[in-house]
Amino acid sequence: MEETKKQILEILQGNSRLQPAQIAAMLNIETAQVEKLIKELEDEKIIVKYHTIINWEKVTDDKVTAFIEVRVTPERGVGFDTVAERIYRFPEVKTVYLMSGGFDLAVLIEGKTMKEVALFVATKLATLDHVQSTATHFVLKTYKQQGVIFEDKEADRRLVISP
Repeated sequence: MEETKKQILEILQGNSRLQPAQIAAMLNIETAQVEKLIKELEDEKIIVKYHTIINWEKVTDDKVTAFIEVRVTPERGVGFDTVAERIYRFPEVKTVYLMSGGFDLAVLIEGKTMKEVALFVATKLATLDHVQSTATHFVLKTYKQQGVIFEDKEADRRLVISP
């Protein structure tokens, strides 16, 4: 991939709201060229979606997030892909990763309550063919997501002066 495309990707990953003219100014190239390259990246499915990071804890407390470790038996000929597809098709599932280590799939889900998440695991996830076991971890607080610190408290660096 050419260097200009990589630079555009890095810029958009940092701030997807930037306009092509702003990106062009940052890279010292023509706006039309930036528009063309972004279109190519979208057509090639390298840019899949533009995303906003929201600190939901400041908006509502109606959302519970959980990471679920899933151990599975891979299917002959397709490995983990078919099992992962069955899992990521559920609307509660936000992210699925194939992992190395003590478990096979890491699943990130969201629900309204802990009970709703527990019912999802018990009735939908654990009952799937090839799922051997699950371990659920509830997120209590998010400090940083996608490289963004949610509560960056600036330390008071002034020197203490006593009379």
